[in-house]
Amino acid sequence: MSSGHIEQRRLEQLSNTIFGVAMTLLAYQAPREKFVGGDPQWRELWHVYGAFISTLLLSFIVAGMFWLSHQQRLAYASHATRSEVMINLFFLLSIILLPVTCGLYGNNYDSPNVTILYSFNLFLIAVFNTALWTIAATRRGDWPRLVTPMFSLLLFVVALIVSLLDPRLPKFIWPIAFLSPVLAAYLERKRPVANAS
Repeated sequence: MSSGHIEQRRLEQLSNTIFGVAMTLLAYQAPREKFVGGDPQWRELWHVYGAFISTLLLSFIVAGMFWLSHQQRLAYASHATRSEVMINLFFLLSIILLPVTCGLYGNNYDSPNVTILYSFNLFLIAVFNTALWTIAATRRGDWPRLVTPMFSLLLFVVALIVSLLDPRLPKFIWPIAFLSPVLAAYLERKRPVANAS
């Protein structure tokens, strides 16, 4: 290993800790409202917690999806340069921000500015993830590896643009990101066949 490189296992330890804490903190932004009656009805529960719970599930799955992509990239590239470490730290910072924007959106889902902020956070995560994959794949000339991160990035770019035009619509676009791991698994199965031909 050259002096300018850092072992990925050190980044993996830090990343796992940050992802674990951020994914746990998603639940701590839940509304703290007290109900008037002693036994709230389902309608009241859904009115107070419905938007937050759906945002929590979305954020948790998105974080899990990027954690999986991050783990795969760390296994794919054994060492990182200093610039990669810096990009990795910005990537982790965007993950740390997720509980904050998730809480804001879950409690203020009808606010256009909050929707844009949450959408921008998801976009930032995708940008840094794609940048890290691009660096790793470029070294090997392995361009098909970029299909999955580029798919996620494109999706979150579209969602961000849509949030600027109509903040009610991005919530229908974000869940499409869940197809990224499916796309990655499909492409991985196709790779040996492509290499053999």
